[in-house]
Formats: sequence, C-alpha cells, structure tokens
Amino acid sequence: MKVIAESGSTTTEWVLVDGKNVLERSFTEGINPFFQTRREISHSIRLNLPETFFKKRWERVYFYGAGCANLDKKNILEASLVAQFKTPISAESDLLAAARGLLIDKPGIACILGTGSNSCLYDGERIIKNVRSAGYILGDEGSGAAMGRRFLSDYLKNLTPKDLCDAFHEKFKVTPDEIMDSIYNHPFPNRSLSTFSYFLKDHLDNKYAFNLVYEELMRFFQRNIIQYDYKSYPVYFMGNLAYTYADILDLVAKDFGLNIEKTEKSPMQGLIEYHSIYG
Repeated sequence: MKVIAESGSTTTEWVLVDGKNVLERSFTEGINPFFQTRREISHSIRLNLPETFFKKRWERVYFYGAGCANLDKKNILEASLVAQFKTPISAESDLLAAARGLLIDKPGIACILGTGSNSCLYDGERIIKNVRSAGYILGDEGSGAAMGRRFLSDYLKNLTPKDLCDAFHEKFKVTPDEIMDSIYNHPFPNRSLSTFSYFLKDHLDNKYAFNLVYEELMRFFQRNIIQYDYKSYPVYFMGNLAYTYADILDLVAKDFGLNIEKTEKSPMQGLIEYHSIYG
C-alpha cells in the first residue's frame, strides 16, 4: 500500500491506496516549503491527517507539491515527511503531478491554473521543457492570485464598476484597510488573492469581470503556451481555477487555433493510475 499526496498552495489531497483501490482520502491545507518551515509542515501533517495514515510503515509516500522543484526546499519537505511517516519518501513538483496525472505516459503539454500557474512539455516520462512560473509577484499569469491581484488593485483604486463594487462589499464585508492587511501582513498572501478571484465567477455577465478573466487567461497563453510547439501536442489543464473558468479557457484556446483535450480539478485519479502501473 502507498500514500499519494498532491498539494497546491491552498489544499493538499491525500489518498491511501492499494493498487487502484482508494482505502482512505483526506484533505488538508496546502503545503509549501517556500512559505513554511520543517516544523510547521510536520505540525500541519500530524494534526490534520487522520490516524489511519500513520498506522503502519507503507511501501512509499509519493508527495507532489508546489516548491518541490527547488532542491533545498524539497529536502526540507522530505525531512518533515520522513519524520511523520517513517516510510521511504519520493517528493516531486506539482508540475510533474499535473503531467503524470493528466497524460500518464503520453507526450503533451500539461498546465496548472489554480492559486498559481505553471506549464510544461512532457515526453511521456519526464518534463523536457518548462517556462518558469516566476511566482505570484513576477508571474503566475492566469492564476487565481493574478486575477485576485488585478481585481483588488482596481477595487482599491475605484476602477471597478459600481455595481461590482457593491456586490463585492455585500459578499465580503471587508474594508480597504482589511484587504491591505490580509495581503501584506498575513502568511500565504497568494491564497488571499486567489480567494477573491472566484468572486468574478458569479458576475461574468458584467463586461469588466468577463474581460478580466479572459485577458488573464490570454496572458497565460501568450507568455507560456506559445513558447512550446503547442500545435504539435495535445494540451491539458488542471486546477480549480481552470475548472471554474473552463468555458472561457476554451474560448481563449480557440483564439490560438487549438482545442483543450481535458480540464480536471485534480490530477489525483491519474496519479493513482500512474503509480499502479509504474510503482
């Protein structure tokens, strides 16, 4: 039996599997060694995962997460996982999770649109090209953080339509000072930014809201997808934001002359299949 975990910046999905059979599933907060210490990661895992996950020494724990492409940060995470599970650990990036979960062993372009964004060209075994994400300050085009940052910036500068401002205030009941505090003085500012991006989903009949989503997704294609040989490979997307705005994502893709093969909220089902085949 194995444990497979897939973590974005907001949520971590854990499954205990025997082959393709899921014996236990749980969700905890996102884990990211760029924002958390080894102690904080260990604390989060131990307190939030059901005891079932710690009952015995498993064959292996496969962890995929944001921040795991960096060797130093990956070592921090692996040390935390070993301490909790007392089991051999394999830690890989969330981008490899997307590639394996969406494509299994087929070549193609795998994309993440969630709290952050990323993409890669996958040859069926490994990632052979990656346009750097650059994070929520310098990159993450098309992500929840990018949409939230742009919307909040306009809101704070009185550049959003009045009806949208009123709806936003009615829903969140936060002052400009409270918004500033949540972004600049709290941990995981990218999570806070991303939370506000989903407000736009209920207001796509508003031209401003629709254009903001459309233009951010367009920026993802312009600054990421076109750097691959994108017309020669199938393109797949995963992530809660990609799933939420799938219809607009399809419209943007058509502007580039391509069809999206599949959009999934999570790569977990594909990861379960992948590890049932390849261990």
